[in-house]
Amino acid sequence: MAEVRPSDNEGRKAQPAVVRVIDYSIDDGRKNPESYRLLTTIVDPTVASATDLALAYAKRWEIESVFDELKTHQRGPRMVLRSKSPELVEQEIWGHLCCHYAIRTMMYEAASHGNKEPERVSFISALRIARPSFAQLGAFPPSRP
Repeated sequence: MAEVRPSDNEGRKAQPAVVRVIDYSIDDGRKNPESYRLLTTIVDPTVASATDLALAYAKRWEIESVFDELKTHQRGPRMVLRSKSPELVEQEIWGHLCCHYAIRTMMYEAASHGNKEPERVSFISALRIARPSFAQLGAFPPSRP
């Protein structure tokens, strides 16, 4: 258990929060596994065990990684959706998701062919390989459904 004392925007100390500190490592076959420290406001171990929280945190990072792949790498950091109506925005988002799925499928197939774990294949490398075959950005506007 620990207390965290956040500061507000004016530098004043806010009320301390009691947190549970969970130290853990992940045995993924590496010689020197990294250790992690998770802070949570779920202080009662009968509500959520340390193992359950560590696994949930790992899952959270999986989805955060997918959001990063979509927003930062696939779409581009400063690229905004071009559509002007809610229906076309939805269509454009589905297009990005379908493209992401296609790249992830290619990664899975490449990993299977090379007897590797799919998690060990780089999304950024796969995107660089696939990108030349995609239509050039802005080559055609989204159409009405």
